[in-house]
Amino acid sequence: MLRRTLAILLTLGALVVQAPDPAAAETVFPPGLRIGLTVPADLKVSTRFPGFEDAGRKVAISILDMPIAAQESLERSAFAKTQSEVQNLKREAFPFESGIGVLVSGVATENGVKVHKWFLIASSATGPVRDLSTLISVQVPDDALDVYSDAVVRAALRSVTFRPTPLMEQLGLLPFKLSDMAGFRVMSVLPSGGAILIDGDSDDITSNPYVIVAIGRGAPEPGDRGRFAADLLSQAPLRNLQIQSSEAMRISNGPGHEIRAKAENATGKPVKLVQWVRFGGSGFVRVIGVSSEARWDDLFNRFRAVRDGVEPRG
Repeated sequence: MLRRTLAILLTLGALVVQAPDPAAAETVFPPGLRIGLTVPADLKVSTRFPGFEDAGRKVAISILDMPIAAQESLERSAFAKTQSEVQNLKREAFPFESGIGVLVSGVATENGVKVHKWFLIASSATGPVRDLSTLISVQVPDDALDVYSDAVVRAALRSVTFRPTPLMEQLGLLPFKLSDMAGFRVMSVLPSGGAILIDGDSDDITSNPYVIVAIGRGAPEPGDRGRFAADLLSQAPLRNLQIQSSEAMRISNGPGHEIRAKAENATGKPVKLVQWVRFGGSGFVRVIGVSSEARWDDLFNRFRAVRDGVEPRG
């Protein structure tokens, strides 16, 4: 019922959202996020969290970029009967730049200070952006309300808009650089700190060669590195994995381990793969290359070029 109601509101909201003012302030997207807005007063992109902050006045706008599957649980939370931490609670349909969402507002007391709060729950329904749900939280201490009034905050939230995933920006946020992508393109950037590169026009990893570059924590003892690498590989989403070779080796002048194997992908097609793990003081870099058996000889050197092009950011 809740989903149906919000769908109706979304349809109606498309009729009432006003066209953007060409003289309005420019939309600002925090690096790597698909959600942006026009920021009022002295708010700047935060270096501590995804969003914006006015550190002097302790004002913050935090933004969560989530898959659309999270929308229903967010809506359920917004319409829960008990919201004891927020007083004078108000819930309303809220038209914004890219559609209509649900706005929850109220006042809380934190460490003896009255703080005004707004929560916008929204998602993308049309256009080029897909699979996007967002929770935008605004908090303004009572003594900053003269600058960040309810009207100012609402104007900022009405400007919320979406953009397609900025893959190259997200790549720039990773703790490593890919100096040689060997003809592969970026398919996705992983929230855990990694990237998937693919060869081909589609994003179907069951039919195209791909490379996964990721980082992790853990520094096994030298004698345990082979077992550690095998345990990592066993977690890959492949079936009937058969290790063909496993050996220690130097990778970019550091200790590493290489495993070559055969397996079947999710559709049952046979594939060949290589995994390299380069160990550091407290973590590791992991590179996996996967391709069909027919293309393996052509792709192996490209996989290795990607591996050798992984560099830590200074």
